[in-house]
Amino acid sequence: MAQFNFSQTTVTQEFHAPLSLFELHQQIREELEMAFPDSYWVVAEISQVTPDRRKGHCYLNLVDKGDNPRGAIQAQARATIWSSRFQMLGRYFEEKTGQPLKAGLKILFQAQVRFHELYGLSLDIVNIDANYTIGDLARQRQETLKRLEAEGLLTANKELEMPLVPQRLAIVSSATAAGYQDFIHQLENNSYGYTFDTRLFPATVQGNEAPNSIVKAMDLIARYSHLFDAIVIIRGGGSQTDLGCFDDYRVAAAIGNASLPVITGIGHERDESISDLVAHTRQKTPTAVANYLLEKALAFETEVEGLFDSIYMFASQQLRLTADKLERQSLKIANLTNSLLQENREQLEHFSKSLLLKPKSFLENQKHQLLNSERLLQANTKDLLHLRGKELSELTVCVEGIGQRWLHMKEQDLNKLVHCIETEAKDKHKRSQLSFVKCSDRLQYSAQKKLSSDSHRLDMLEMRIQANDPEKLLLRGYTLTLINGKIIKHMGQVKEGDVIETRLQDGRVHSLVVTTDKDE
Repeated sequence: MAQFNFSQTTVTQEFHAPLSLFELHQQIREELEMAFPDSYWVVAEISQVTPDRRKGHCYLNLVDKGDNPRGAIQAQARATIWSSRFQMLGRYFEEKTGQPLKAGLKILFQAQVRFHELYGLSLDIVNIDANYTIGDLARQRQETLKRLEAEGLLTANKELEMPLVPQRLAIVSSATAAGYQDFIHQLENNSYGYTFDTRLFPATVQGNEAPNSIVKAMDLIARYSHLFDAIVIIRGGGSQTDLGCFDDYRVAAAIGNASLPVITGIGHERDESISDLVAHTRQKTPTAVANYLLEKALAFETEVEGLFDSIYMFASQQLRLTADKLERQSLKIANLTNSLLQENREQLEHFSKSLLLKPKSFLENQKHQLLNSERLLQANTKDLLHLRGKELSELTVCVEGIGQRWLHMKEQDLNKLVHCIETEAKDKHKRSQLSFVKCSDRLQYSAQKKLSSDSHRLDMLEMRIQANDPEKLLLRGYTLTLINGKIIKHMGQVKEGDVIETRLQDGRVHSLVVTTDKDE
């Protein structure tokens, strides 16, 4: 280390002849030039950068905070990069590190010590080692990522569920930025007719004030998170290298703690910032974010249309199957009813005939038996009369009386038997008629109830089909676009010069296709 060697003569002169301030500064400059003749490599942090755009110089304020955890400044100095070197060093540093010289960066530089009688001590920077800054930035980046991971914030936002169609958007950007204007224009002028509810929360998205500004915007969004589906952070144009704020821990922590999924469109082509890594979804540009939102809406609409077509086809198929089944059941019930009625009718006729024939048959059998008995009796009587003529003659009167009384009794018994049989037959016939009537009524009631239930189901199916009728969809404000009588579902069905038909609620519009544009 060089040392100051003030001569004794100079000190003595101070006592005997006072020096002017200029003379004192002149001696200090001479001594410093002698003590620090060479250039030195120094590590310091930039606290302020002031470029002189007119002359091309760059003035820096440098500080050294040491290892103090509170960041207290231990030393500070002014430094200058003259225009002849600044054009080369500034361009080299920006190309190497991806960002310009700015406050907060720690640099390793080669400088010469200068003292000016008017401006005091300063350092003339002649060279900068960009690799040191790159390593320091990488170290800071890794420390930030480890801290976020330890706090559970690195993947917290990615674990949130993105809505199928995020339409209510809280936007963090600069109101005058070109990127924000491109984003809004892309959403509002999409070819699908989708609408989005956007609200801007203004913030500075580049420079030293950007982290605090973005964090304030995120805190404000958190108060009204129930009004939005997602948060969009977009960078509104400017230098591609001025992205240090998106590697800031405070910005990344605000994204990780957000209760809504965050979509970033920072426009960083080189690599991902820490904010990109923490966010739910990362897109390269604001326009890419808008296209991402439109694609999600289109995918949802396509899925819904596919489900509608599937439901319509399934309902039509079920209706046809139900109609066929109902027709078969109706025929089966009708045939079964007719068969049952015919069977019961035949049984009833057979039973009626059998009831009418049984009494006559019984009487004929009894008469036949009486005749046989009479013939047998007469034959036996002749033999007995022949043998016992006299006895029979005496007993003739008695026998005839007994025979008449016996015949009279038998006749009465027969009459009673016939009456009982006829009464029983009539009662059984009446019970059969009543049973038949009840069975017929039950069959008729069951058939009517089944037909009424199937009729009601058919009515309900008809109402559901009518509710999905394309004509009624037109009444709700939808339109149908057709070509040659077929619905247009994709761009491959249409070419230039075709005439297409658009069906509305109250008429039809015929249009000529001039050009067709397919989405990327």
